[in-house]
Amino acid sequence: MADRTAPNCHLRLEWVYGYRGHQCRNNLYYTAAKEIVYFVAGVGVVYNTREHKQKFYLGHNDDIISLALHPERVLVATGQVGKEPYICVWDSYTVQTVSILKDMHTQGVACLAFDLDGQCLVSVGLDSKNTICVWDWRQGKVLAAAPGHTDRIFDISWDLYQQSKLVSCGVKHIKFWSLCGNALTPKRGVFGKTGDLQTILCLACARDEITYSGALNGDIYVWKGINLIRTVQGAHGSGIFSMNACEEGFATGGRDGCIRLWDLNFKPITVIDLRETDQGYKGLSVRSVCWRGDHILVGTQDSEIFEVVVHDRTKPFLIMQGHCEGELWALAVHPTKPLAMTGSDDRSVRIWSLVDHALIARCNMEEPIRCAAVSTDGIHLALGMKDGSFTVLRVRDMTEVVHIKDRKEAIHELKYSPDGAHLAVGSNDNSVDIYGVVQRYKKVGECMGSSSFITHMDWSTDSKYLQTNDGNCRRLFYRMPSGKEATNREELKLVQWSSWTCVLGPEVNGIWPKYSDINDINSVDANFNSQVLVTADDYGLVKLFRYPCIRKGAKFKKYLGHSAHITNVRWSHDYQWVITIGGADHSVFQWKFVPERKLKETLHLAPQETLVDSHSEESDSDQSDVPEMDSEIEQETQLTYRRQVYKEDLPQLIEQCKEKHRAMAMKKRERAPASGLRLHFIHGYRGYDCRSNLFYTQTGEIVYHVAAVGVVYNRQQNTQRFYLGHDDDILCLAIHPIKDYVATGQVGRDSSIHIWETEFLKPLSVLKGFHQFGVCALDFSADGKRLASVGLDDNHTIVLWEWRKGEKFSTIQGSKDKIFVIKINPYMPDKLITVGVKHMKFWHRAGGGLIGKKGSMGKAETMMCAVYGWTEEMVFSGTCAGDICIWREMFLVKTVKAHDGPVFSMHTLEKGFVTGGKDGIVALWDDTFERCLKTFAIKRAVLAPGSKGLLLEDNPSIRAISLGHGHILVGTKNGEILEVDKNGPITLLVQGHMEGEVWGLATHPHLPLCATVSDDKTLRIWDLSPSHCMLAVRKLKKGGRCCCFSPEGKALAVGLNDGSFLIVNADTLEDLVSFHHRKDIISEIRFSPVTGKYLAVASGDSFVDIYNVMSSKRVGVCKGSMNYITHMDWDKRGKLLQVNTSAKEQLFFEAPRGKKQTIPATEVDKIDWSTWTCVLGSSCEGIWPVVSEVTEVTSACLSSDRTLLSTGDDLGYVKLFKYPVKGKYAKFKRYMAHSTHVTNVRWSHDDSLLASVGGFDTCLMIWSHETEGCREARQCDSEESDIESEDDGGYDSDVTRENEIIYVIKALSTNVRSMTGVKPHLQQKELSVDERQGVVR
Repeated sequence: MADRTAPNCHLRLEWVYGYRGHQCRNNLYYTAAKEIVYFVAGVGVVYNTREHKQKFYLGHNDDIISLALHPERVLVATGQVGKEPYICVWDSYTVQTVSILKDMHTQGVACLAFDLDGQCLVSVGLDSKNTICVWDWRQGKVLAAAPGHTDRIFDISWDLYQQSKLVSCGVKHIKFWSLCGNALTPKRGVFGKTGDLQTILCLACARDEITYSGALNGDIYVWKGINLIRTVQGAHGSGIFSMNACEEGFATGGRDGCIRLWDLNFKPITVIDLRETDQGYKGLSVRSVCWRGDHILVGTQDSEIFEVVVHDRTKPFLIMQGHCEGELWALAVHPTKPLAMTGSDDRSVRIWSLVDHALIARCNMEEPIRCAAVSTDGIHLALGMKDGSFTVLRVRDMTEVVHIKDRKEAIHELKYSPDGAHLAVGSNDNSVDIYGVVQRYKKVGECMGSSSFITHMDWSTDSKYLQTNDGNCRRLFYRMPSGKEATNREELKLVQWSSWTCVLGPEVNGIWPKYSDINDINSVDANFNSQVLVTADDYGLVKLFRYPCIRKGAKFKKYLGHSAHITNVRWSHDYQWVITIGGADHSVFQWKFVPERKLKETLHLAPQETLVDSHSEESDSDQSDVPEMDSEIEQETQLTYRRQVYKEDLPQLIEQCKEKHRAMAMKKRERAPASGLRLHFIHGYRGYDCRSNLFYTQTGEIVYHVAAVGVVYNRQQNTQRFYLGHDDDILCLAIHPIKDYVATGQVGRDSSIHIWETEFLKPLSVLKGFHQFGVCALDFSADGKRLASVGLDDNHTIVLWEWRKGEKFSTIQGSKDKIFVIKINPYMPDKLITVGVKHMKFWHRAGGGLIGKKGSMGKAETMMCAVYGWTEEMVFSGTCAGDICIWREMFLVKTVKAHDGPVFSMHTLEKGFVTGGKDGIVALWDDTFERCLKTFAIKRAVLAPGSKGLLLEDNPSIRAISLGHGHILVGTKNGEILEVDKNGPITLLVQGHMEGEVWGLATHPHLPLCATVSDDKTLRIWDLSPSHCMLAVRKLKKGGRCCCFSPEGKALAVGLNDGSFLIVNADTLEDLVSFHHRKDIISEIRFSPVTGKYLAVASGDSFVDIYNVMSSKRVGVCKGSMNYITHMDWDKRGKLLQVNTSAKEQLFFEAPRGKKQTIPATEVDKIDWSTWTCVLGSSCEGIWPVVSEVTEVTSACLSSDRTLLSTGDDLGYVKLFKYPVKGKYAKFKRYMAHSTHVTNVRWSHDDSLLASVGGFDTCLMIWSHETEGCREARQCDSEESDIESEDDGGYDSDVTRENEIIYVIKALSTNVRSMTGVKPHLQQKELSVDERQGVVR
C-alpha cells in the first residue's frame, strides 16, 4: 500500500532572482547593516551584496506592493494586495515578524511611511476611497483613519520637521494632512498660476514647511505650506517616479532613465544617465532611488537593481536582474551543468547559474517565449514561441540553428528524446510534431490523438514512446518517431519513463485534492532518486509529495513565496535544487533540497529556519493513520450551531411585516397582563457539547451556563440567580482570576461575548463584531485585563481583547478544524495556546496579529483540554486517546497515560493537577504528572444523602472539573453537577436532561410536581417546591415527546417516538400498560377530565386514537386531519376533543368514537374546555406574532383561573397574554431564557408556577408567577410588547411625545419586541372550587 504521509525531506528557499519594479515605486533601501532590502512576488528580500547572500521574509500570503524603512533602518514595513490585505513590520536582521496590522484596508496597501521617531506608521489603501490609516504599529492599533482621495494616491510622507503633519500626492492632487487626536484633516494643495494642475508621483518634505514633489511631466514642484511657490522645469525628461531625501540632499529618478542629485536647497549637483552606461539600454526607466553616502541604489521598471558609486558614476554595477513584465512560462535545466534557462513574454531567454546565483547570458528573441528544452548533450536550446514557431539556439553563444513555423497556435511544451535523436513539439493546435535533430530538424512524424491543447509530455527511457496530457485531462501514448497512437495496456505497463512531468496518471493521482479541477496544477517534476515529487499550482504553492503518489488527497509539505500562479517547476540535473517560476510575478525562485538525512543537521542552522510555518505547512488533507475518533468528540465536531433565523434578524423581519400591523395599530387594543413571571429555577447544565464551564465564585457559589442563561447557584440555600443578557445558546464560560467576573460567549450571526459580575449580575462589557455563528472558547489572562476568544466561523478566528475598553488587540485565523480550548500564558500575556481537532498551536502576539507555530509531535492528535504549568514554558494537554502530553515551549517532552478514552477537562492546583475523562474518573496528580495521587469514581453508591437528584448511570463522562472551597466540582455529559468531597462522598447539586430535545411536559393535578420526557430516552419527575430536585427517573427504550398525568394524579401516560405509549405508576414509574398501534411518533397524549376514563393519543401519522383506560381497549379513531397532530384539549364533560395540526387546522372530534364535528367559531368560545393548550382559534388569535411565517408558536397553556395564557415559540421566548386573546397581534410580556424553541409550557395546579421546556437546550425552567402587588420590588426582567397604538389617551400631547421618545431609546437598547392586540369582549365566568379541581393538571 502506498504511503500517504508527507515526505520527510524538505525545501529551503535559497535565492530569488528579480526585483519588483513594475507598478511599484520607492521600494529599495539600504538597511543599517548595509544590506539591501526590497521585495519580489510575496517575499521580502534582504540581500547582502558583499557576501552575495539573501535572507527572506515570508510572512505575506500575496504580492507585496509597498515597503517602508524604519528611521533606525533595521525594521521594515511591507504591505500586500488581497481581499483582506495586511501590513507586516519585520526585522531585517532576523527576518522575523514584529507586528501585523490588519482589518483596515481592502484590495491592497499602496504606500507606507514611518514618522521621524518611528513610533507611527501611515498606510494608504487601494480601496475606492484610498483610505489613509495612521497606526501605533507596535500595538497594532489604528490611531486615525480618513478617506484619502477619490483617485489613486502614489506617495505619502510624514513631515519630518513638523510633528503630526503628513503630505500625500497622487492623480491630479496633493494634500497636506494634520493629525489631531484621532482625526486626520486634509487641505488640498493650491496649484494657482505657478504650475499646471497635474498628477504628482512622489514627494519629500524639507524644513520651513517646504515640500518638494515630482510631477508627471518631469518638473519638480516646490510647495510652501499648501501653496505652489515655484517649479524646477525639465528636471527630468518625463515622469519623476521616485524621490529620496538623505543628509546630503535629494535624489530623484525618472522614466527617462536618469538619476539626479540635488543639494538641500534643491540646486542640481549632478546627473547620471543610466541609458548611456555600459549596462544601459534604450527605454530604461527608474522606479526607485536610495542615496546613502557615496552609494546610490537604483531599481528599474525591468526588474534590475543597479548600485552606483557617486565618484565613479559612469560605471554602475548591475547587482540583480530578473525578467521584465510579462508572463513567465518557459523553464528548462541543463542536463549536466548547474544552469537553468528561462524564457518569458518579455521575449528574452536567460541562463542563470545556480551556483553563482547570477544571470550569465541573455538573448532577445522576436516573439514571446512559452516553453524551453535543452538537448541531452547540452548543446542545443529549443524555444517554443507564442506564435506557433520554435527556434533552436546553440547554448554556447546563443546563435540560431533553425527557426521553424509549422503551427499557428502557441507551442506550450517541447522535449528532446533521451537518445538525443528527436525533438517533440506540442502545440495548442492539439498536435505533437516530431523532428529529427540530426536531419537539421526535419519533421518526421506527428501525433494527432488529442482533441485539446497539449499541456505536458514525457519520453520513455528507450525513446520509443511519448506520453502526453491535454487540456481535456486525457492522457495519451504514441509510438516514436512515427507518432502512431499506442493503446495496448499490457505493452504500456512495461514502459519506463525517463522523466515525469505529467500531471495525469496513476503515479501522480495523489497530487490532486479530493475534489478539484484538473487544471489548477500547472507543473510537476519527479525526483526518482529520492522518490519525491514537486508540484506547482495556481495558488502560488510549491508542494512536496512522495513519489509515486497513488491515492487521492495525499499528504504533502507546502511552501509559500510566489504570490500568484506558478507556471513551471524543475529539479536541477543533480537534484540539489528545485527551480520554480512565477507567471504574473515573473520571478525565478531557487530552493535547496534538504533530504531526510540532512534534516537533523540543519535544524540549528539559519535563523529563519525557525519560521518553519511559512516555509512548510503540513498538508490540509486528513491523515490516513489517525486513530478512530471518539464518538463524543465526533458528535461535537459536527455541531455547527447554525440557525435559520437568529434573534438578531427579528428587527428586520418585523420591519418587513410592518405594513400588516400598521392597520392594527390604529385599533384599540387590550393591554398586556398586569402580573408577570420571574425565572425561579432551571434544571439543567450544558455538558453534552461544552467543557470546562463550571466554577466556584469568590463567595463559594457555583457559576455555570445552560440555554441562554448564566446561572449562579447557592448550594447552601439551593437557590439560583440568573444573568439574562444573552439571547441564544451560551457555548463557553470563563472565570476571571479573582473569581468575581465571568465571561460567556453565545451563538449568533454576529455573536457576542458578555463579561458580567456574579454578585449583582450586571454586564460590565459586551464584545461584538468579530465572531460569526458563535463563540466556542474563552480565557482571561492572569492579570484579568485581557480576554481571548475563538469563533465558530470556518477559520475559527482567534481574537485577543482588552475587554474593559471593548477593543481588540489582535486577531488571526485559528485553524480550519474545530478549536476546543484557548489559554493565555499566565506569566507572559502575549503568548497563548489553542488546542482542538488534530491541532496544538503555540501563539505569540505581534501587533494586531498573532503568529502561531504547530506543536511538534509525530502525528497530529486531537486535543481536548490544556493548561499551563508552573513555569512559563510548560504546557500540559489532554488528548482524545486518554494521554496527557507534557510540552516545553513547543516541543513534546513526554506523554503519560491518564484515562481510558478522552481527557475532557483539567485544572491546575497549587501543587499538581486534577483531570477528568470520559471514563467517569476524577484523578489528582502531582505537579509533574509523575504520580497519580488519588482517583474518585463517580458512582451511585457513593452519592451523599443530601443529593438533589439521582445519578443516571455510573461513571458518566466528565466534561468540566474545577476546585475550590475544599471540594472538587464536576460537570458531566449527562447534565449533572456534582461536588466531590476529598474524602469520597459525592453530592449531586443540579441536573437536567441529557442531549436530545425535550418536548414532553406535564404538571401534577394537585401536587407541586411535574414530569418531563425527552429524546434522551428518560422520563423524569421533578419537585417544583423548595427542594428543586429530581424525584424519580426511568430509562425508556425510545425517546418520548409527550406525557400527561391522570386527573387524580396516580397514573402517568407517556408517548414514545416509535408510535408506542405507556401508562406508568406516577410514583414508582413502573409499567401499568403499554400499546403499540402506530408507526409514527406519538405527538400528544391526554386523559379525559374528571374520571380519566378515556385516553386520547395523537400521532405523527395524523390520527388520534381514543382508548378506554378501564378496559385497556382502543374504542375510537379520529380521522380527517391533513397533517400530524400538534395539540389536543378535552372539554369539561370529556365528550369533545379539540385538535390542532401542523397544517394549521382546528378540528373537533366527538369521544369516544372519534366522529368529526364542524363547530362554528362563535360556538367554540362558548364550550367549556377542561384545558386550553391549543394555539389556534379566535380566542388565541393574538398570540401569533407579526413574523409568524418565520416563527411558530409551539405551545400554549391557560392558567386555571382562565385569565392568563402563556405561550412558547421557536425563537425561545416565553410570553404572557391576557385571555382570551382576541384580534391579531396582542400585547404581551416577553421573557428570554431558553435559547432555541420553547417546546412546551404548563402552569402548576395552583397557577403559582409556570414550567417551560426548551427543545435543544434540554432545560426545564421553573418561573414563579407574580401578581401585580409584589412585582414592583425587583427590576423587571421582562419586556412589554411593541406599543405602536394610539390608544394610550389621557396624556397631554407633550407627555405622549416624551413617552414615545423614551420608548424609542428603549427599543434601541434592547431587541425589538413583538406586536399588538385587541380587547377581550367575552370575559369567562369564574369557576367554583369543585369545578376547578377537575380542570387543573
